[in-house]
Amino acid sequence: MRENHPDDDSTERSHLATIYVTGHRNPDTDSIASAVGYAELKQRLSGDDRYVPVRLGEVNAQTEWALTRAGVEAPELLEHVMLRASDVMRFDYPSADQEASLRDVGITVANAETDLIPIVDGDGVVVGMLTARDIARRYVKETSEPSSFADRPISADLIVNTLEGEMLVRPERRLNGRLWAVTVDADRMGHTMGPNDIVIVGNRTDAQRRAVEIGVALIVTPYGEHPDAEILELAREHGTGVVVSPLDSYVTGRLVSLSVPVREVMSRDPLEVEPDDLIADIADRIKDVHYSAAIVVDEHRVLVGLVTRSELVSPEPRQVLLVDHAEQAQSVAGIEEAHVVEILDHHHIGSVETRFPVAATFDPVGSTATLVIERFRAHGREPKRPTAVLLLAAVLSDTVILSSPTTTERDRQVVSYLEELLEVDATEFGTAMFEASSDVGDVAATDIIRRDAKEYDIRHGRRACIAQIETVGKGLLGRKDELLGVLEEARQEADYAFYALMVTDIVARGTELLVAGDQTAVQRAFGVEANGDVYDLPGVMSRKKQVAPQLLQVG
Repeated sequence: MRENHPDDDSTERSHLATIYVTGHRNPDTDSIASAVGYAELKQRLSGDDRYVPVRLGEVNAQTEWALTRAGVEAPELLEHVMLRASDVMRFDYPSADQEASLRDVGITVANAETDLIPIVDGDGVVVGMLTARDIARRYVKETSEPSSFADRPISADLIVNTLEGEMLVRPERRLNGRLWAVTVDADRMGHTMGPNDIVIVGNRTDAQRRAVEIGVALIVTPYGEHPDAEILELAREHGTGVVVSPLDSYVTGRLVSLSVPVREVMSRDPLEVEPDDLIADIADRIKDVHYSAAIVVDEHRVLVGLVTRSELVSPEPRQVLLVDHAEQAQSVAGIEEAHVVEILDHHHIGSVETRFPVAATFDPVGSTATLVIERFRAHGREPKRPTAVLLLAAVLSDTVILSSPTTTERDRQVVSYLEELLEVDATEFGTAMFEASSDVGDVAATDIIRRDAKEYDIRHGRRACIAQIETVGKGLLGRKDELLGVLEEARQEADYAFYALMVTDIVARGTELLVAGDQTAVQRAFGVEANGDVYDLPGVMSRKKQVAPQLLQVG
C-alpha cells in the first residue's frame, strides 16, 4: 500500500489558496507590470495564500523590451479560470500496487473509509481501480462455489504474507487449482480435489500424504502445526509446497482466498482524466461510471489525483485579482465563474460582477503601476529591482513619458521615486523604450491591430474594439490600406459595431484614428470628417481619457 505523495509544490498548492493576479487581454506594459508588482506585494504581505502573476496573451514589443531590461521572464499564460480537475482533485488518498494482496488492499480501503482505490504498477502508472463492487463480487462468487484460481494463479509468497505464516517447502507447481478444507477421509480426497489445488489440512498424516500423492500444489496446516519430517520430505520430492498458518482452519481458508494479487480482481480501464480537463467536461463522465470517480493522471499516465462525485458538489471557484481593467469582455475567459477577490484599476468602473463584496479601487491616475507603487510605499516596502524596472516602464508607457493628458502629480511623484530607487533618468529610459518598440515596419498588420486592443460594451448590446500603437513619425500610415483591411476582417469576425486603431505619434503628440465599420460615433464624438477612413486627431494621446469615453458616450 502507498499513500499518494504529490511533489512539494503540489502539496503546497493543495493547502494554500492560489490567487491569479491578471491584467487584461492583449496585455500592454502596464497590465503586465501591475500584475507582477501587485502579486509580489500581496505575497510579501500575506503568507496564507499564493499569488501568481499571469498574462492573458502574448506580450508586445514594448513589454518585451521592459522584461528584458528588468532581466525577468514574462508571467505564465493563463487561458481561462474555469474549474479544472486539478482544482478540485484529492491528494490525501491511498493507492495500491497491483502485486499487493486483495486482503491488504481491502484493509486499506476499509481504514480509509472509501469505496475505491486506484491501482498502480511499480512506476506509479495507473493500471486499474479496485472498488467495493469488485470486492463484493469476489465474496459472492466464493459463497456459490469453491474458490478457484484457474484464471488468476495465486502466489505462495502472498499467502505466507497474508497469513503471517511460515513456508516450510516452496511449491514447484502453479497454484492455479481450487481451494479445499479437508474434512473427509483420506481415501475420499481424490474424488473432488486434484493436481495444483490448495488444501487446508490439520495434523492428519494420512490426509497430508494423500494430498501429496494427488499432486496438490500447496498444503496449508492451521493452528501453527508442523507436518512430520516424513511428509515434508515427500512434499519436496513431489514438488508440493507446505505452509504453516498460525490461524484456525476457517480464517486460514478465508485469508488464502484473499491472497490473490489485486490486479486479478480490479476493474481495468478506469475513467482517467488529465489535470487541465474542465470540470464541466468530465462531470457527466464521472456520473456515468458506477464508482462515480475519475483518476487524474499526467501525460505518462502516472497517478496525480482523484476526483469523486463529492468534489463536484459546490466546488470552490478559482480566485482572481484584477489589475488594469474591470470589463468582463477584457478579462480572462471564465471570469463569470471565478471568485474576484479584488480590483485595482485606473479606468472607469466596468462590467465585471463579483460574488461577494470586494475591495475595488478605481483611481484616476495615469497608470495602474502608479497605484501599485503607492501601495508598496504605504506598507513601508520597496519592490525588488526587476519589479521596479517593470513598474517604471509601465508608468512611462501609459503616460507617454509623463506627457499624456492622463498624467497626474501622483504619477510624477512615483516616477521621481523610481528614478531615485533605480538610479536612472526617466526621460532617457522612456525614450529608449519607445524608440525600441516603435518600429513596426516588419510586424504583421493582424498583430498590430491586436497587440494592444480593448473591447468595450456599447449601447443596445453592441460591442466595439479600440486598439492603440505608439510610433515615432508617420511611417506606419503608409500601410493604411492594409491596416484598414485587417480591421474590417476582424470587425466582421467578432461582429463589432466598429474596430478602431489609434496610431499615436509620441513626438508629434497626436493620433491618426483608423476606423472600420460604423463611423457615425467617431464623427459625432470628434466633429471631424475622415480622410479615407482615417481621422486626424491632433493632441489626442490617451485612449482611456480622450477616445474611449467619447466614443462610448455617443456609440
